[in-house]
Amino acid sequence: MSRSRRRIGDHADAECESRSTRRAQSHVVGIALLLGITAVSLAGLTATVGTVVESNTAGVDAERVAADLDDALAPVESTGYHRGVVSYTDGRLHTVERTVRVLNASGEVRAVDAGGVVWEHGDHRVAFVAGAVVRGPPGNAVMDADPPLATAPGTVVVGVAALGDATFAYAGGGRVPLSTRTSHERTAHSDDEWRVAVETTTPRPWHAYFESHGATTTTRDFDGDGTDSVVAAFPGERTLHLVLHRLDLEAGR
Repeated sequence: MSRSRRRIGDHADAECESRSTRRAQSHVVGIALLLGITAVSLAGLTATVGTVVESNTAGVDAERVAADLDDALAPVESTGYHRGVVSYTDGRLHTVERTVRVLNASGEVRAVDAGGVVWEHGDHRVAFVAGAVVRGPPGNAVMDADPPLATAPGTVVVGVAALGDATFAYAGGGRVPLSTRTSHERTAHSDDEWRVAVETTTPRPWHAYFESHGATTTTRDFDGDGTDSVVAAFPGERTLHLVLHRLDLEAGR
C-alpha cells in the first residue's frame, strides 16, 4: 500500500473517531440539560404544591376561626361568665381599635369603643367587630355572622358588642382561650332620623348588610386615623334602641 493511501485511511479513521466523540459529547450535554430542566420543573412543581397546600390550610383555618370567634364571644347569647377557644394552624390573632357611633340629624349622640379581634394569615382574614364576624380580606370579604341589628316600622334596634380594654397579640398556631364576663345595657332614644357608623377595614359586607335592612350607606373617616366607617342612615323618623353588650374580654393560652 502506498503512503498516500495510508494517509487517506488514517484521515478517515480520525474523522470517524472525531464524529463519535462529538456524538458522545452531545449525548452527555443533552442528558445534562434534560436533568437540569427536570430539576427546575420539579422545584417549580414542589413550590406550587406547597403554595396550594398552605393556601388550603389557611382557608380551613379561616372557617374555623370565624366559627370559634362567634362561639367564644357570643355577645347576645351569653350573660355572665363565658369561655371559648380559638384554634388555628398559623397566623396572627390580635386586637384592634374600632368605634361604633350613633348619630341623629343634629350629629353624634354616642360613640362606643367597641374594639375588635382579628386573625390574619396571608390573604386570609377574619374579624369580629361590634358583634359581627367578617371573613375575607378587604375588597373580598363576606359577613359570616350578622351583627345584632333589628328593624321594624318606626323602630331600629342596634346592638353593639364592646370588648373592654382587652389588648393582645398571638403569632403562630395554637389554641387561644377567650373568656368574657358579659352584661347588657339598653337605652332608648326618641324619634329622630338615625344613623349608625361602624369603623371597619372591610366595608363591602357592612354596606350590603345595612342596605338589606332598608338603610342607605355612605363612607366616612370620622377621626382621621385612616380607617373608614360605614354609615347607615335609616329612612324616616324612628325610635332607636341601643343595646350595649359589654364583654370584658380576657385572653390567655
